[in-house]
Formats: sequence, C-alpha cells, structure tokens
Amino acid sequence: MTGAADAYPASARTGTRFAVLGPIRAWRGSEALPSGTPQQRALLAALLLRGGRTATAPELIDAIWGEDPPQQALATIRTYASRLRKVLAPGMLVSESGGYAIRTPTGALDLGIARSLAADADQARTAGDRTLARTLLARALDLWDGEPLAGVPGPHAETERTRLAEWHLQLLETRLDLDLELGHHAEAVSELTALTAAHPLQERLRELLMLALYRSGRQAEALAVYADTRRLLADELGVDPRPELSALQQRILRADAELARAEDPAPAAAPAHVRPAQLPATVADFTGRATFVNELGEILSGVGGQVMAVSALAGIGGVGKTTLAVHVAHAARPHFPDGQLYVDLQGTEPRPAEPVAVLGSFLRALGTPDTAIPDTAAERAALYRSTLDGRRVLVLLDNARDAAQVRPLLPGTAGCAALVTSRVRMAGLAGAHLVDLDVMSPEEALQLFTRIVGAERVGAERQAALDVVGACGFLPLAIRIAASRLAARRTWTVSVLAAKLADGRRRLDELQAGDLAVKATFELGYGQLEPAQQRAFRLLGLADGPDISLAAAAAVLDRPERDTEDLLEALVDCSLLESAAPGRYRFHDLVRLYARACADRDEQPPSGRDAALDRLLDFYLATASAVYAVERPGDRLPAHLSATHYPGLRFAEPRAALDWLYAEADPLLACVRQASVRSTGQGSVVDVLRRSVDLLWAAKDLAESGANSKQYESAAVALRDAAHAAKDPHAEGRARTTLTNVHLVAGRFDEADDEARQAMVLAREAGDPLPSCWAPNDRGIIALYQGRHADGERYLLEAIENFRADGNHIGEASALCNLSRIHVELGRLTSAIDLAEQGIAIYDRMGLTLRLANGRYALGIALTQAGRLGEAQTQLTEALSLFHDNRQPLWEGVTHFRLAVAHLAAHRPTLAAAHAEQAIALRGIGGEWRRATVLTLLGKALRRLGQRDRARVCWRDAEVVFKQLKSAELAEVQALLASEIAA
Repeated sequence: MTGAADAYPASARTGTRFAVLGPIRAWRGSEALPSGTPQQRALLAALLLRGGRTATAPELIDAIWGEDPPQQALATIRTYASRLRKVLAPGMLVSESGGYAIRTPTGALDLGIARSLAADADQARTAGDRTLARTLLARALDLWDGEPLAGVPGPHAETERTRLAEWHLQLLETRLDLDLELGHHAEAVSELTALTAAHPLQERLRELLMLALYRSGRQAEALAVYADTRRLLADELGVDPRPELSALQQRILRADAELARAEDPAPAAAPAHVRPAQLPATVADFTGRATFVNELGEILSGVGGQVMAVSALAGIGGVGKTTLAVHVAHAARPHFPDGQLYVDLQGTEPRPAEPVAVLGSFLRALGTPDTAIPDTAAERAALYRSTLDGRRVLVLLDNARDAAQVRPLLPGTAGCAALVTSRVRMAGLAGAHLVDLDVMSPEEALQLFTRIVGAERVGAERQAALDVVGACGFLPLAIRIAASRLAARRTWTVSVLAAKLADGRRRLDELQAGDLAVKATFELGYGQLEPAQQRAFRLLGLADGPDISLAAAAAVLDRPERDTEDLLEALVDCSLLESAAPGRYRFHDLVRLYARACADRDEQPPSGRDAALDRLLDFYLATASAVYAVERPGDRLPAHLSATHYPGLRFAEPRAALDWLYAEADPLLACVRQASVRSTGQGSVVDVLRRSVDLLWAAKDLAESGANSKQYESAAVALRDAAHAAKDPHAEGRARTTLTNVHLVAGRFDEADDEARQAMVLAREAGDPLPSCWAPNDRGIIALYQGRHADGERYLLEAIENFRADGNHIGEASALCNLSRIHVELGRLTSAIDLAEQGIAIYDRMGLTLRLANGRYALGIALTQAGRLGEAQTQLTEALSLFHDNRQPLWEGVTHFRLAVAHLAAHRPTLAAAHAEQAIALRGIGGEWRRATVLTLLGKALRRLGQRDRARVCWRDAEVVFKQLKSAELAEVQALLASEIAA
C-alpha cells in the first residue's frame, strides 16, 4: 500500500505525506514510515487533524486519554513527540507555546485533499457540470481506506471517527444523487441496497433507492422500499417517514413523468433577419436544424466591430446546406444593414464559376460602374475589399468547389461576414467556423414530411410515414421529393409510398419528382472523382454494416492501408463518405445504394465485386481467429477453422484483441449475414458458408456480450438456414452449435438442446470434431439446468472422451468443470471438488487466464455446497476479477450470483443482496431465466434484512418469468411467497 500516491499532488508524492481516512499512516515517497504505538498514533492523528494549528499539552493529554490520564502523561507526550520528530522530515513537527504542531505542505494529507475535492465538486455542481462534480466526488471517496483513524485510541479519535464517517456518508449520498441525475440509476441500485441495509434509518438513502429502482423500471420494488421504511420507522422510532419520502411515494404511484428529470432545453436564439436583395427566397416549410440555426445566428449577430466572420457548411448532396444557409442569412438581416450578396459557385458542375466573373458581378451589385471594374482577378478582389470597407455586408457563397475558389470572394474587413456551402469540408479556409451538416433527426424528418403532405394524412398512418422518412435516410432532399410525390397524388396512401420505397433496388428511381432527383445529386459528386476514388466508392458500398474500419476497407480494396486512407479521406472531403470516428468510415444509406448501383454498372469484370467481399470475409475470419488464439492460447479451435487467402491483423495481448472484436462487432456480424445470402464467390457457395460459420464461432464472445447478442443470434439463424438449404452437414452442424450457445446464454434450454442434438447428428455425418466435442458439452450444461443430472453426466463424459481424442486439453478442462457441477447436484461433493481442481490444473498448466476463471467458478460452487464458504468466496472473487478483466459480462453476472449464494449461506445478507443487485445491473445478459433466479435469491437476502415487502416484489417478478418459461424453479418461488403469506 503506497497511500494511493497518484491521488496526492505531484509536489507531495516525493515528500512526506499522511493518511487518516483509514489506518494512520505516513510515507516518504514510496517508503512507509513507522507510526509507533497506538497512543503515539493518537498523538499524530490529533496534530494532523488540527491543520497546522498548535495543540497545547493539556489538549493533547485530554485527546489521547480523556478523563483518566496516566501519572506521567506529559512526559509520555514528550517521548512520543521525540520519536515522531526522528521519523518525520526536519522541521515538520514543531514545539511552540508549550505545545506541538505538524506543519504539512498543501496536499500532504488525504483529508485535506478530500475536502478540496468535495469543495470543487460543490462548485462544479453549482455551475451545472454534474459529470465533473461526480468525478471529483468519486476521487474524494476513493481516498477512504476503511474506517477513519482505524485502531487509534482515545476520546478525540472516537469523536473524529464518528464525524468523518458521517461526512463520508454525506459524500456518498451526494455522489449517488449525481449518479441518478446522470442516468446511472441501474448501477446505483446495488450500492444503495447495501447502504440502506447498513444504515436502515437513513431516510435519504431510502429515498435515493426508491428513485433508482423507479428509474430502472422496478416500480413495485420502489414502492416496497417505502413500505419497508414506514414499518421500520414505526417499529424502531414510532414516527412516520419524512414528508419528502412520502411525496416521492405519491409521485411514483402517479408515475410522475417529472421523475425522469429531463435536461432543460437550451434557450432559443433570438430570431434575426438579414437584408439584401440577392438572397434567394427561404422555403416556407423550413424545418428543424435549431442547433445550427442558433449557432450560426449567434456568430453572425456578433460580427459588429469584430474581424470578418466566415462560416463554412459542408455535407452530402441533398442534406440541406443551401436551405439552411439561406434561412440563416434571412434571419441575420438586421445585423447587416448595408446589404447582402449571393452567388451559386456551381462547384459540382464540370465548369465551376470563375472568381473573376463573380467579383465583377459583386462589384456591380455594390454600385461600382462597369468602367471602374478592373480586368484582373487580383485587382477586382482588392477593389471588392476596399468597397466593403466600413460596410456591414453578408456574403453567401453557395455550392463552392474548394477553398481556392472561395478565398478571393471573402470580405476583408470587420463587420462583414461570409457563409459558404460546399460538399467539400473547407479546412483550407484559415479561421473559418466549420459546420458538418448531417441528416435530420427522425423527429425533424417526420415534421418536414408532415408539413408537405398534411397533418391529416400523416396522422392516419404515422408508422408508414416513419417508414418513408427512414427509407429516405432522413435526407432532406429525399424527404422533400417523396413528400411532393405523395402530395401530388391524392389517391395514394402513405403506405403505398412506403411500399414503393421499401425495395432498395428501386428506391433511388422512386426518389425523383420534376427536376429533383436524389440519384442526379449523387451523380454530380461521383463524376468529379478520379478513377481510383470511383473504384473505392463502388467497392466499399458493397459491404453491409453500419461502418467499416480502415483495415477492413484495405481488405475490400486490396490496397495498403496508407493508400486506402488517402482514398477514403478524399471521399470524405467530397461528402460521399463520412468519418464516423478516427479510422472508421460509413455511408449514408442512400449513398450506399447509389454506390452499389455504380458497382453493378461500372465494376468490370463483375467478379471483382464478389472478390472484394471474399477478401473482407477472409480478413474478418483471419483476425477473429487471431483474437480467439490470443485470448485462449492452446485452444484447438483455430486449427479447425477454414483456411483464408487474405491476411488479418495480429495482436500482442488480449486487451487489444478484445478491443478490436467489440469495436468490429456490428460490421463483422453484418458480413456474416451478407455471406449467408451470397450466391457466388471465388469459391463455391459452400466455401463461403463454411468461412462465415467459422467466423461466427471464432467471434463467440459476442454471443455473451449482451450488446451484440441479438445480432449474433440473427446471423447464426441465417447461416443455419442457408447451410441447411445448401445441404452441407459440415456448415450446418457448426451453425447449430453456435446457435446452441446463443440459446443457452439466453436461458432457452429446450431450443438449445434441440440445436445441440441436431448438431451431434450432423457432426457424425460430416466427421467434424468441433461439434462432436462441443455439442455434447453444451447438452451436459443444458441437462444440468433442467435437472436431468444423469443425462448431463452421460453427455459430459462423451464430450471429455471426444476432447481427449482431438487433443483439445482446454475443451477437456471445460467439460471436467461442467461435470463437477453435475456431481454437486448429485451430492458427490468430494468428486465435484476433485473434478474442478483437475480442470484448474489443466488451465494452470497451459497459462490460460480466462479459462482459469471458469475453473475457479466451478470450484467455488462445489466448495459452497460443501460448506467451505471462505474458500468458496476466495475462488469466486478471483473468478469475478478475471471475468471482468476479460470483458465477459455474462460470467460476471453469474459469478455475482454465486457469490450472493455463498454470502447468504454464511449469514451475510447485506453482501448477498449487493452481489445479487450487481448481477441484475448487468441487464440483458443471460436472459429472463437468469434474471428470475437472481431475483429469487435477492428476495431471500432482503427478507433476512427485514425488507419483506421488497422481497415479495422480487419473488412475484420471478414467478411471472418462471410461469412463462414453465421452469422447475416456479415451485420454489411459489413456496417462498406462500411462506410470507402464512407469516
């Protein structure tokens, strides 16, 4: 222990520093200093807590011994002071006025740091920065290391201990209040449950727990907390809950929407209007864009007397750059009484407007006679700036090609401003305020559609209208075209239009009305690209998924990453591609459709399209296999995966590998789904299917992640059906094995067993060792959960035999640990412990961190049932840490559950409830069956804590789930409810 040195200022880390928020300790740098006997520590504590002020000898004697000091108390004080002076830095302990003082530099005492952090947090909260306030409070609370002044004797220490404990609780309450304000209610429930158990009469904690439960969708439990509190206060103190608590109960009963605590909306900027005659008319149905209107309006309204302001709007064609710029320019008219100028620079045309011609037009509009307008661009630009000097003029430069075209047209004096729109981001305009305009929000899109079509038609078919604007990708031009078509056809319903746009192959053709067409807008940008950029645009559009990484894009294009990045950034500059994050890129939905149309039309030979997707599939498979190998060294799976022709990434350590896997989850699973419907490729249909199934297996961590479980299941179902249609038992057997794991994780045991049973049959037909090993292993786990212990033992013994035949030691260890759990249920506790230890020995021998966690988990269960609770908690705690470090949220949750079981068996209901709440907080992980089993256990812990109303709510929730699933656990939870009724 080094006193959390990083919590101290840098100036204090190498000097002498002290801690009182726990045991009394002192350090010089990283060296711990001796603090002496308990009474000597009491002297040190008394001096440190005075903050540098002198304590007289009588004060110190009273602080250490109270009313019963020893005969030689003063001499003893002097002895303690002498010993401390030898330990501390010279001059730190001083004698003056018959007493002593310790003079520490700022930041040398943990209590002082905590007070400073708490004060800063209070200021941050007052200023409205709740995130910073919460962070500062968390740092302050982290300085506590158990009971303050632990082991220090004397009345003064006892008084200070109580005061500091109360302050610690106040800080905790404030931090938890901030947690709720910031939306972290689900995470706060566990901590609040433990705190209310430890401080049952603290009504503020009960109030926070009720609010956290309510915001987590657990209204009945929130009300049960109130009922428990009211009964406790009546029994213990003979009083009712305080008014604030009662008011909260009433608001929960009313489902008061204000409890959601929405952010206050930003104040709307005052409307502003700009004059001159050259501005095009603004559209009557301008909709949304409030943030950008306010932002640009504020810049333009503040131009007076300042340097000339330039705002450059960039975005994809059809996103509404011109509409927004014209609307903002009209709004800013009062701030530019000397007029405005407008020009369409035709940047997307083959021959953009020449600056020299535009300058001539502007000079005429400003009153310069033709005879006074010079011939050269440089002379015209100089005269233009001179003419604007002293005036307040707004210049709107629409549809610019690049920064070089814009620079000569910018005013050069204070009081003027320029608005620029372009498909290219104007990073080359020094000092410009750059605005990247994205598509509309769904609400804005629906509002625009409604304004054009009419509220009555949209109101009658709201869902169809949402489908239409979704098919338009929320692109304003597309929405305007679709709405205009519908408005002109009174016999059409909104549903008719939605059906027409649902066909992605014809969507772009449907989005044209009169001289407006989405495809034509995109064609202008595509036509300006160089051949290599056009190829990159076409091929990247073929890949499904929300975005694509630079490395994956390099695989699609079969080019080095550096060349690929140059091509992609060029597409970003042209607004045909978006930079989702550093090293990640994405298409707008309609632009992707256009890119695919270009690939169908222009990509020669056509086989190049399939080759690009094959390279992407190979890249994902090779990289996912590398992730699996790094995370599970020695596992035989990579040796059984399909060979790849395009290389993947390599990783030196598991954290980087897992970072890649979770970052790539969505595009990787999209690639799998896309492969399931492809009909051709460099190899056969079967080859594509087999590589796709292997990719899914190598990425199995995603099935247990919670965030990606649904997408993973969808991909697995698609592959299973495609493999079945292709009559390939090899691919189908592996696909069914991945689906087994999906159903198992979700608690759908009947579906899991059916998939595993068919996988075993297919594995024998195909002679495939992977499902032959893992399917019986999974069936053993399923049988365990369903109480079919003899079946489970048979399946697991078969799995162990098959794993050994394949030389798969890791699989063997996994099956041994699973068999251990079967033996626990059969009452063979000695063999259960032995089997788990055999599995751990294999994992230890192979140096497998993640797998070792599974072994310790199984051993912890066996030890719990054997009554060796201390050893069980040690094993489970180590397993929990390993699961957390390896980002296995499903296993984190079930380990919290098992720790709760162990603590409840050890008569520690507060800790049991805390672990159960943490298992529940991992919501969406493990399915409804696991949630119900945790709720059952949580109810037992709460009943032990005297919170019987809340316990009944937990059991009723579990009862509903078990009834729906027809689970055997239903009988237990109904018995618990019956026992409460009887009581």
